[in-house]
Amino acid sequence: MLKKNLLLFISLIFLLAGCSGGTSSEKSEMDESGNSAELDNVSEDRVSFSEGKEQEQNTGEKSKSDTRAGVSEKEAVSQRMVIFNAELDITVKKFENARNALEEKAGRYNGYIVQSDSNRYDDNQQSGTMTFRIPQEHFHAFLNDAEGLSVKVNNRRVSGQDVTEEYVDLESRLKSKKAVEARLLEFMKEAQKTDDLLKISSDLAQVQEDIDQIAGRKKFLENQTAYSTVTIILQENLVAVPKIDNENLNTWQKIKKQFADNINILLAAGSGIIVFFAGNLPILLIVGIIVAGIIYFVRKKNKPRQQNNIDSNG
Repeated sequence: MLKKNLLLFISLIFLLAGCSGGTSSEKSEMDESGNSAELDNVSEDRVSFSEGKEQEQNTGEKSKSDTRAGVSEKEAVSQRMVIFNAELDITVKKFENARNALEEKAGRYNGYIVQSDSNRYDDNQQSGTMTFRIPQEHFHAFLNDAEGLSVKVNNRRVSGQDVTEEYVDLESRLKSKKAVEARLLEFMKEAQKTDDLLKISSDLAQVQEDIDQIAGRKKFLENQTAYSTVTIILQENLVAVPKIDNENLNTWQKIKKQFADNINILLAAGSGIIVFFAGNLPILLIVGIIVAGIIYFVRKKNKPRQQNNIDSNG
């Protein structure tokens, strides 16, 4: 009986130990599953956080790029490319002084003269036209200086041509053409057939010609916008005062001239008479003989009549 009770007690102890072990194992499994779930949640949170961070960074970079694009567009709009031209018609006190002053001011502003001409009218007054190329940043300052040299501004005309859109279009076209040129060069390296090389060479030559034309036009616009053209017409405000002509008041010289003219007339007349008689001497001799013969016969015929008249009267 005692043995049976002892065996029963021992079996109960093992049974309790087994239950406690099962419970602890279930707890450990539950703990492990809980911990794994927590780890999964943490990893998911980290992934979502990193994705959110990346999305936030991408959004920030996109906003920055948009901001930069907006700033560049604003800068492009504010830095317009305009070709300025001006025509100025002014009256100045002294033409030479004004011309020298304008040349000096153009050199001070790093400009240069394109054309200069002048002419004189009313014997003393001068006028002329001068054409300058002035850096655009000094365009208005040069115009003000030119007006400061004048007595009166007769006409002032300023015009501007906005070529920003054309310049931007040329840049995009040039970029596109260069990309095509690069691709054609790559195709030429890989080409093996002669026909392909000839076709690529022809296309490449056409593209390069287009690039040269676009680059030339782009450079021309850059030069035209960097320097402004100023044409100035100068008119001198000078009253012409006639000078005393000493030659017109030289009486003695006039007398000598008149005397010499008369002597020359007399000498010319005498020379003409001498030439006439000397040259016509044979004819004059014949005419003289004929005239003398006629006179002789007329007198001889009239001599008896005159004698009869004398006798009758006596």
